Amino acid sequence: MRITFHGAARSVTGSRHLVQAAGLRVLLDCGLVQGPRRESERRNRELGFDAKSVDAVVLSHAHIDHAGVLPLLVKQGFDGNIFCTSATRDVAEAMLMDSANIQVMDADHMNRNKRPSDPPVLPLYTPEDAREAVARMVSIPYRREMSILPNVRVRFADAGHILGSAITTLLAQENGRERKLVFTGDLGRLGFPILHDPEVVPQGDVFLTESTYGNRDHGGDVKEAKEELAGIVRRAAGRGGKVIVPAFALGRAQSLTYLLHELWAEKAIPKFPIYVDSPLSLDVTAVYRLHPECFDAATLGYLRDGIPGDPFDFRDLTYLRSSDESRTLNNRKGPFLVIAASGMCEGGRVLHHLRHGVSDPANTVLIVGYCAQHTLGRRLADGAPVARIFGVEFPVKAEVRRLDGMSQHAGREGLLAYAASQKKAEAAFCVHGEEESALAMAAGMRAAGFGKVEVPVLGQSFEL
Repeated sequence: MRITFHGAARSVTGSRHLVQAAGLRVLLDCGLVQGPRRESERRNRELGFDAKSVDAVVLSHAHIDHAGVLPLLVKQGFDGNIFCTSATRDVAEAMLMDSANIQVMDADHMNRNKRPSDPPVLPLYTPEDAREAVARMVSIPYRREMSILPNVRVRFADAGHILGSAITTLLAQENGRERKLVFTGDLGRLGFPILHDPEVVPQGDVFLTESTYGNRDHGGDVKEAKEELAGIVRRAAGRGGKVIVPAFALGRAQSLTYLLHELWAEKAIPKFPIYVDSPLSLDVTAVYRLHPECFDAATLGYLRDGIPGDPFDFRDLTYLRSSDESRTLNNRKGPFLVIAASGMCEGGRVLHHLRHGVSDPANTVLIVGYCAQHTLGRRLADGAPVARIFGVEFPVKAEVRRLDGMSQHAGREGLLAYAASQKKAEAAFCVHGEEESALAMAAGMRAAGFGKVEVPVLGQSFEL
């Protein structure tokens, strides 16, 4: 078995891990690199391997940093199957079509503003490419072992991160010996609302773990985060201000609406307008409703016996689809709360809300998820005095708060606790974490008794 790391190596973006075993090549995830435009553009177009040589893809979940380059892989000649859970397939369809539309719109915008002497800008992929990628997706239920290639089998367990997310066990038979690789994908937190807790899987020979929060914990559980959220909303409403919440359309938006519904029903927040300003969030929330098999017992009980109505909807909550509806919020006087993508403030409708609201001291910008280095979300969370939006600098006078308790990634303690179930692995690899986090995770695993623990760099290969 040989593994080459073509993404998410000492970074939290562009997950792509190529496994060679049983004479075949299986790609674990095929994610979009996000970050500085020139570097991310180059790395997204140059996958690091020949797409035609890949025999199958195993997709852990539908977040764009794990699935967002699948259409390009197909465009470059991949003609195999993409294996994932049923919920991941449904969510990925919405995510990839949205991403393709953004690729086309961004290319059109740059072509309109480029110099005549510059070459035309081409989208990374189109909606047609995205549809072709979705057509190659084959669903495998949780906890059912299935053959995906000769001498290669896969079993998915619930990762508890987002709807449909999976911990992958890849089993390869070669020269009379079976090798078992366990890949966490992104690992969820214990006790987080809506979804099941991560499942523990049998010991593997090789262990790949995410390390997003490998050097720190979240500083509070979901109950504390809910109480803090209520306090932030009450204070902003008391000032007559807006609460602007950059949030990923998949996972974070649904968790927020779920908690806001509870707070609204408990009368813990004032009755004021709450908007989800994201067509993609609306589409993804519709997919959530189709997959109650992914819900934990508390959420199923909530649907059956708890607060009446849909857990992702209530009287003061409005979903906005059109850009015209979105623009009406620009001049609306507070108080109100708006959830809008993107979560790292690198695009999408949240930039328009920030442009109109970040300089008003009555307002609050609430960061509820992980923001990678060099993103506007990270700069705001770190206290930047100025926000550069659409090429214009705006003074940051709004209150900026972080709500780390809303993260759907396991913190350091949770990651190490899960890793303990794989302590006998011949080799372990820490991926999907910035360098400091990945190195800290590796050190914690070694201290806990792991033997060989590696923190790969981009393009590095290991023979196992």
